Amino acid sequence: MKTTIDIPEQELNDAMEFMNAKSKREAVVTALREFNRRRRMARLVRFSGTCEFVDNATLEAAEMDEIRTAEIRTAASKP
Repeated sequence: MKTTIDIPEQELNDAMEFMNAKSKREAVVTALREFNRRRRMARLVRFSGTCEFVDNATLEAAEMDEIRTAEIRTAASKP
């Protein structure tokens, strides 16, 4: 998308230097991508500590318990 914007020259020059950008477009696109990436990360950080993760062994043990329970129910319901 083409657009015309007024960017302070020194800010753009600094951005190009920090990013080793070869063009103004590259500097602006890189800055936008980085800004968006940081915002997405900030959103994820809000969820930090709100989920419980279990290791594979715990998950497999829980699945085996469910299978055993289902087998017991099936065996108990047979005449």
